[in-house]
Amino acid sequence: MRWIAILVGSAMLAGGAGQAQSAPAKAPASQGVTRLVLPPVPKALLPESFAGWEAAGAAKKLTEAALADAANAAALKEYEFTDGALGEYKRGGETLSLRVLRFHDASGAYGAYSFYRQNGWPKEEIGFGATSNKNQVLFWVGNTVVDANFSRISPMSGSELRELAAGLPLPEGGKALTPPILANLPQAKLDGQTTHYAVGPASYSGAGGVLPAELVGFDRGAEAVTANYTLRSGPATLTIIDYPTPQMAAAQETAIRAYIDACKRADKQTQAGWTKALQESDLVSLEVRRSGPLVAVVAGDAVPDESHKLLATVHYESDLTSIPQPMESEVAKTGKLLLGITILVLICCCASLLLAFFLGGIRALYRMARGKPASSVFDVEFIRLNLRD
Repeated sequence: MRWIAILVGSAMLAGGAGQAQSAPAKAPASQGVTRLVLPPVPKALLPESFAGWEAAGAAKKLTEAALADAANAAALKEYEFTDGALGEYKRGGETLSLRVLRFHDASGAYGAYSFYRQNGWPKEEIGFGATSNKNQVLFWVGNTVVDANFSRISPMSGSELRELAAGLPLPEGGKALTPPILANLPQAKLDGQTTHYAVGPASYSGAGGVLPAELVGFDRGAEAVTANYTLRSGPATLTIIDYPTPQMAAAQETAIRAYIDACKRADKQTQAGWTKALQESDLVSLEVRRSGPLVAVVAGDAVPDESHKLLATVHYESDLTSIPQPMESEVAKTGKLLLGITILVLICCCASLLLAFFLGGIRALYRMARGKPASSVFDVEFIRLNLRD
């Protein structure tokens, strides 16, 4: 019996080991998977191909203003240049060179576009604004400026660049707004292809500003726009300078007026230090005027009466914007709650009185219609005993 028990136990142990070996291993418990959401890849400034043009090689990135335009690097920095690219394209035997400049916002892009655009260049319909000069086409879209140079211009060059402009990235929110100072330019007799927007001395002087750059006061946060007008008596140049406060504008107006009066009293020998626009201007037509934070200066060859009328059309209108109030305190919230409860109790009391008067009045009318007194107080109540039963 002992040997039988030993054999049975050995057989059971062997069977259990076989089952353990044949049983599949348990899969490890699945652990939580963490998904990483990567930011979207920024869109490339220059495509590999568009409108039949094929890139001749990889585009060269421009990370500094000096690489984009060494001669005007200071002006590009004032417009808040961020990055850019240079690209060469080929199609058959023709070539196309593209220089793309990107800025912090649309105001900087428009300023750079107006800086590079020369007066007299014809207007083109590409992007948000465009102009051309022989084989060169300059346009801007959003916060991007594109300078295109064709080996041979053709009637289809405009449509080809419009296809390129449609694929350029656009800014969002406040970065897509153009300079508000442009709205202060009078539109009558304005030559729209001569506007120049400047935010610093380099961009103002490089675009042919009328006043000396140090007299404008860019160090005080000023920005300026210059435009030409075609008046009956001659051309006129209007400069509008926008300052952060009316007080700054008043102080700067005094300095500009003193400079203009000194120019009118000066002789020809002192014109060496003047700007080109002042040297070519009729000093009799020079005039300055302030409206709020705006200081306007008119120059050119128009008669003083027309210059004065043009200057009078510059008017500042302030837009009042409601400022959000701070959050209410807990004390104010509690007071409003108690006031609301009090008003609700008074409303319920008034409703109860009206309801009682309404129901009581109907009952009184009903009793009076039956020939009884209006109130049941006058009813004679008695007890009747039926003794017949």
